[in-house]
Parts: sequence; C-alpha cells; structure tokens
Amino acid sequence: MIINKDTKLCISVSARPSNIGTTFHNYLYQKLGLDFVYKAFQVDDIEHVVKGVRALGIRGCSVSMPHKETCMAFIDELTESAAAIQSVNTIVNDNGYLKAYNTDYIAIYKLIEKYQLDKKQSVIVLGSGGMAKAVVAAFKNAGFSQLKVCARNAETGSNLAALYGFEYIPSLNGQTADIIVNVTPIGMQGGSEENMLSFPETMIQAAHTVFDVVAMPAETPLIKTAQKLGKQTISGAEVIVLQAVEQFALYTHQRPSDELVQEAGEYSRQMVLQLQQQK
Repeated sequence: MIINKDTKLCISVSARPSNIGTTFHNYLYQKLGLDFVYKAFQVDDIEHVVKGVRALGIRGCSVSMPHKETCMAFIDELTESAAAIQSVNTIVNDNGYLKAYNTDYIAIYKLIEKYQLDKKQSVIVLGSGGMAKAVVAAFKNAGFSQLKVCARNAETGSNLAALYGFEYIPSLNGQTADIIVNVTPIGMQGGSEENMLSFPETMIQAAHTVFDVVAMPAETPLIKTAQKLGKQTISGAEVIVLQAVEQFALYTHQRPSDELVQEAGEYSRQMVLQLQQQK
C-alpha cells in the first residue's frame, strides 16, 4: 500500500506508548489490503488531542493510561460499553462525530471465559484507574462476588469498590486471594517501577491465577514469578490483542479471522522484541 491523501489515519495516545498496537494494526491493514495507517503518540494534553482527532479527520484513536477518564469530557457520545464503566479506550470519528467505546472490558470478559476462571473464587484487583474499572466490571458481570479493590488512592479505590458492591482495602498486608490482578503501571517497561513486583511473593504463592494487564513487557516481574511458582498466568499481551481486534473492527468495519489475529499478534510480539534489541 502507498500512503496517499485518502489514507485513513488511526492513532493511539498514552503517557508511555509502545509498538504493540502499531505493529498489530498495520500488519492487518497490509494483509487485508486496507488503505489505513496506524501511529502511536506520547501525549499529556488529552483535550487538544481529542480536538485534533476531530479537526484532522483521524478515523480512530486508542486511549491508554492515564487518559481513559479525562478524555470523556471532549467526546460527543459515550456508547454503552464506555458509559457503563465511565472509562474510554477507543474513540471512533464518524465525519466529525466522536463516539467512545471500551474494548478493554470485552477483552477481560473473554479472558475470564477462556481461562475458565471459577466465579466462586476470591479476587483482589490492584489499581483504581480506567482499566481497573473495566476489570472489576468484567468480573462482576461474569458472576464473581468475592472481590476486593486495593489502591493507593483511597478515594478512587473506595469509589470503584462501592460502584460494583465490593470491598475496598487500603493495603495488601495480610491479604490472599485465589485470583490476583495487577492493574497498575508496576512492572511496566520504562517506568520507575519496572523491576518491582506488584504483589508480594507470598500472595503469588497463595494464588491460583495471576493476571497482569501490563502489556509491555509481556513477561513482567509478576508474570515471571508466577510462572516459576507454577501458577496459571494471564498476560497483558493477551488483553491488548483482544481489545485491539475490537478496535480494528470499529475502525475498518472488518473483522479478521482468528488465524489472522493470531498471526498478527505473533508478528507484533516479534517486532517489539526486535525493536527493543536495536535500542
């Protein structure tokens, strides 16, 4: 494909952008012969980003931490998936009209089903931001009743727990759960806490399933430790592929086959590793 004046642009915005979504989407565009291109941006001013999406006719915008809630003020319409949890990860521009979705929720729900997580098991979710809302809502709607929200910010943590009828805990001290979920930047590549464990090793040892939504790297310190201890693990790399497929369908009105999605996900992971090695 040759980029031209009619090529549709899709972007992602984040405080810490990665190459995962960029390589994934562009691979599928090429394979399906679509006149689209995808580019990631590191941004702080989300208001002017959203206004730019509208003004420049950018077709789609993926929204990552920490903009998933603050972007809502500049959107024309929150669809059911975004309105239900008051968090946005996808903006679709239809001729200047901006509609917001949350495909993170869809991805989390599908992973709960894929790994056959037992709704009778206890859950602790660490974090209270936009992605945490998607996680807690997905577990709630999947039938889980024993869930605790732990967050550094007592106000957002307690509000999130109360929203879904769960318990807020101020710290992980003395806690255990069958399923533990990290929804904080702890372990994220390039961050100040990239080499840290989001949960104490005693909690990892006691858990049945360890879930980390951090996608970069796929094997965070939490995932590596859990794997060494023989625990079932769910990685952020799986989340990002599933949610990206939903975004892709919203932007292009095409849904790639499962085989092509798997192929694109593998290509994306390989390319990210190569790019890391070149640095």
